[in-house]
Amino acid sequence: MNALEAIGKRRSVRKYTGEPIPGKDLEKIVDAGRLAATGSNQQPWDFVVVTDRAMVARLKVAAEWMEKAAAIIAVVMDPSSRWWIEDGSAAVENMLIASTALGYGSCWLEGYTLPHEEEFKKLLDVPKEKRLLTLVPIGVPAEEPTREKRSLQEVLHWERY
Repeated sequence: MNALEAIGKRRSVRKYTGEPIPGKDLEKIVDAGRLAATGSNQQPWDFVVVTDRAMVARLKVAAEWMEKAAAIIAVVMDPSSRWWIEDGSAAVENMLIASTALGYGSCWLEGYTLPHEEEFKKLLDVPKEKRLLTLVPIGVPAEEPTREKRSLQEVLHWERY
């Protein structure tokens, strides 16, 4: 699948079969995040890949539906970087697209991560000075969401709004 096909097919998947994902595929997904655009090439990120079922069970307090995810990627950022949120967001989007390209489902969990940030940092041994931007559950999809996006004609403006 090429990049534009993966972008067009990507949807937030919240139901997984529970089947494992090969480590090599998880490495490819994280590598896509590592290769994201970053302000001044600071690369203020680290990624914690969680596949241990007991740890997944502890992280699912953020969202029960994560229980059958094959892996959860914790996106850890250095907030001393001026653009840490933007850089982390670019990394997450790359990982979401890479997951789709490899045939997996994924979802960005930001809104549900923040209330548990300190708890999750302790669980994952994240240094105090770092921030946990989000969790990204990935798995073999048990559903294919089909929510429609707004049409290009609705959102595209030439020269002025």
